Amino acid sequence: MKRREFIAILGGAAATWPLAARAQQSDRVRRIGVLVASTADNPDFQVRIAAFTQALQQLGWTDGRNVQIDTRWATTKAEDIRRHAAELAALAPDVIVAATGTATVAPLLQATRTVPIVFAVVIDPVGAGFVDSLARPGGNATGFTIFEYGMSGKWLELLKQITPSLTRAAVLRDATIASGSVSSPPSRRWRRRWE
Repeated sequence: MKRREFIAILGGAAATWPLAARAQQSDRVRRIGVLVASTADNPDFQVRIAAFTQALQQLGWTDGRNVQIDTRWATTKAEDIRRHAAELAALAPDVIVAATGTATVAPLLQATRTVPIVFAVVIDPVGAGFVDSLARPGGNATGFTIFEYGMSGKWLELLKQITPSLTRAAVLRDATIASGSVSSPPSRRWRRRWE
């Protein structure tokens, strides 16, 4: 089985493959690294990791039998996240799952440009520089995003429908985060709609 096929399990395309049969045919134990920017006693992330493990089992991958899952709980401190990212990269797993999005993807990409990285939730992977584009990510990172910034115009339309008398809206964002950055002011088309 090729490495890319194994990564596809985590990317959602696994439903089209008979993975259980493939997992049983392979004698090699696959290795998955998981980096979580939280404490190990966080109940929300315990549920997420349990769901991840259960989904793998449903696809024929059982921890300790044909796959080894190395989970690192890095808290939310940047130095802990970087240290654990380097540890996971040094293990040379088949894939690393960045379970907590942006906080874990950047340190993982600094630690390795060869081990495939699958992120669960990143707000703007293109804006953050993690992937080249949504259609063709390039590099060694891919994953899921919760929304695309091109939808922001629709959010303004929804606000206008909810409150027809609304004439101005403001956007607050953290300028230190590259995600969703805008290089030019709003277009005249949008300004005219609001006037």
